[in-house]
Amino acid sequence: MLLSSDLLLIGGALLASLVNAQVDPLLTGTWTTKSRKVFTGPGFYDPVNEKIFEPPLTGFSYSFTDDGFYEVAYYRASSNPAQPSCPRGIIQWQHGKYHKASNGSLILNPFAVDGRQLMSDHCSYGNAVYTRYHQQEIFKHYEVFPNPYDKAQRLNLYGWDGAPLNPMYLAYKPPQMLPTQTLNPTSSAATGSQPSGTSKSKRDLPGDDDGLVQEAMNRKALLKERHSTHADRLWWLGVSMTALGGVGYFCF
Repeated sequence: MLLSSDLLLIGGALLASLVNAQVDPLLTGTWTTKSRKVFTGPGFYDPVNEKIFEPPLTGFSYSFTDDGFYEVAYYRASSNPAQPSCPRGIIQWQHGKYHKASNGSLILNPFAVDGRQLMSDHCSYGNAVYTRYHQQEIFKHYEVFPNPYDKAQRLNLYGWDGAPLNPMYLAYKPPQMLPTQTLNPTSSAATGSQPSGTSKSKRDLPGDDDGLVQEAMNRKALLKERHSTHADRLWWLGVSMTALGGVGYFCF
């Protein structure tokens, strides 16, 4: 009896060590880029009312939990030097499970049915395009350390090809996130946590969909309550101003 109890304890300890080896407690929390205006959680995406709230500045945010879940919010705007009146923008939200591989890389597998994307390129499309979206992300390696300037905790992520992302800084611990479960289940997605996109991560603007999985949805569901006559005009104006502000922010 004592032997079987000891074996159970040893087996439980080994199982716990295997589970813990898949996550890194140093990642736990909500991280955001220099603008400190983009955060994961209910302030970015409302899954009940299908609304994404546009941040005042571009940037991105990642959140991680102790038990292997993650969430990401992403907002990018780009000016168009060839056509200054044609700025482009993209907003993305995903969540799912992550683990740390034996080679030190991070693997982020989204819940496929939950991801959302809004793309705006009014010179190519009549309206902004709202889609379901999911994309597995692989980071070759990462670093967590105190920032040498202000001692704030800093997270450096390196893409699947080793290219660095903009650094992020710890904003909340515990993390600020939506529930870590499938929020918008569909009858055709019983395995929603399994990614079906390419193993490479690529977050680009319209026309660069390299393996991204998208499903068209009602774009107007993303808008805050505004008069419908001006919704698209306000969206494009916001993207224009954000693109210009982003250039100025990082240049000056």
